[in-house]
Formats: sequence, structure tokens, C-alpha cells
Amino acid sequence: MSHTAHIPSHRKPRQRASKSALRAGVAGGVLSTIAVAGAAGPAQAEPVTQTIEMPTITSGLSTAVAASAQATQQVALDLETQAREDAAAESAAKKAKKAKAEAVRKAEAEKKAEAAAKARAEAEAKERAERASRTAERTTLSSPSSSSSGNSASAPASSSAPSSSSNATGSAAAIVAFAKAQVGDAYIGGGTGPNAWDCSGLVQAAYRSVGIDLPRVSQSQSTAGTQVSLDNLQPGDILYWGGAGSAYHVAIYVGGGEFVGAQNSSTGTVQRSMDYDRPSGAVRVL
Repeated sequence: MSHTAHIPSHRKPRQRASKSALRAGVAGGVLSTIAVAGAAGPAQAEPVTQTIEMPTITSGLSTAVAASAQATQQVALDLETQAREDAAAESAAKKAKKAKAEAVRKAEAEKKAEAAAKARAEAEAKERAERASRTAERTTLSSPSSSSSGNSASAPASSSAPSSSSNATGSAAAIVAFAKAQVGDAYIGGGTGPNAWDCSGLVQAAYRSVGIDLPRVSQSQSTAGTQVSLDNLQPGDILYWGGAGSAYHVAIYVGGGEFVGAQNSSTGTVQRSMDYDRPSGAVRVL
């Protein structure tokens, strides 16, 4: 190689002057800032002598939460208590309603039983009165009758009964025929036919067959016409037992000293001699 040949240099090329100046300025500024901060820092700093704690809200919050939970629990308990009270009241109301219905049912049953017992007692009393009346009449009829002439012979029991036959005519004959046609029918309290009667029901129906309306009960029928003597009876007359206006039994005189009547539940509707059960009086409607 020629000693004059160019040898490349290994040095880095110089940086431009502008870049160098910029870097110098930046470095200077940084150093100046550090110096100022260092000078000002120690003069303003104060030593830390205590730790400042932030105020806590944990205790207040827990108290409020506890109070809210307690209030909620109390409300729940109140609702549960109210529900139990309501259920108890409803159950008590149902029991009271059931007890009232049972009491009403028992009262009605007792009332019906009392009415039935009263009806039985009245029927038995009536039957006893009828038997007593028959017994008294039979005793009277069986007693010997004295005459003013001193004749000791007793008159027959039926001598006081009228001897008229049953050959009635007109409305009387129709009434008699109707009454006799019912002989054998049953007796029932309040019966008005056609196959079961009580005493006044039979008499009323017999007269109704000829277009005559009579009262329904024996007390009124015993005053429905003209009072007549038992010695002057005619077929179709109404016989009654007891007082006029307070009679407890009625029947129809059919002639020949006999009557037809619905007697009682044991005998039913029968045709009997007046000697069997002597009536107290009679009325004539026709």
C-alpha cells in the first residue's frame, strides 16, 4: 500500500453542535431542578410524631343493621301471631256455628217430641173420658128404675131410646146412607176421609153429601142446630157427648136406637146401639 493512501478513521464523527447544545441544556435544567428541590425540601418538612386514624363507622353501622334485623323479626312475629289469632277466631266461629245448628236441631226435635207427647196425652185423656162416660152410663142404665105404682120390675135400658126406624127419606136418608157406608173405616185424629175419619170429620162429610156445610169440630157441631130430646130423635140428627158447645164426641143417629160414629183408633167407624154409649144430647139440622 502506498504511504499516501487514505486510511479511514475509527473515531466517531462529531455530533452536530445543535444536538450537543440541546443535550447540555436539558442536563442543566434537570440539575437545576434537583438543586432547588433539595434546597427547599429540608426547610418545609416536619417530623411525624403520631399516627392519624381515620374515623370508623363500623360500630354505628352494625348497630343500625342489628336494629333493622330486630324490627324485621318483630314484624314477622307480629304477623305470625296475628295469623294464629285469625285462625283461632275462624275455628271458634265455625265451632260456634256448628254448636248453634246442633242446638237448634235438638230444640226442634224436643219441640216435636213434646208435641207428640202432648197429642198422645190428649188422645189418652179423651179415651179415658169416653170409657168413664160409658161406664157411668152403663151403670145408670143397669140400675133398676122405680115407678110411682110400686112396680118393682125394671124398665129395659133401651126403653128411653126412640123407636123410630131407619126408613128416613130425603136428605135424612142420604145422610144415614152415607154414614152407614163408612162403617169399617179406620179412625184417625183429624181424618176427613175417604177411608179414615175422626168423629166430626165423618159427621161433616155426611151432611156435605146433601149440600149442607157444618163446622169442622165437635164442639161447634153440638150447637149447629136445634137441641132435641133423646126421646124425640129422628134419623140424621147429630148426637153429641159432653156439653153443648164443649162436646168431645159426635155421631149420627140412624134410627132404631142406633148411631154411626168414628169412635176411636181401636174400634174405627162403627154402628152401635145407643145403650152401648149413651149420648149427652142431640141437635137437629134438617
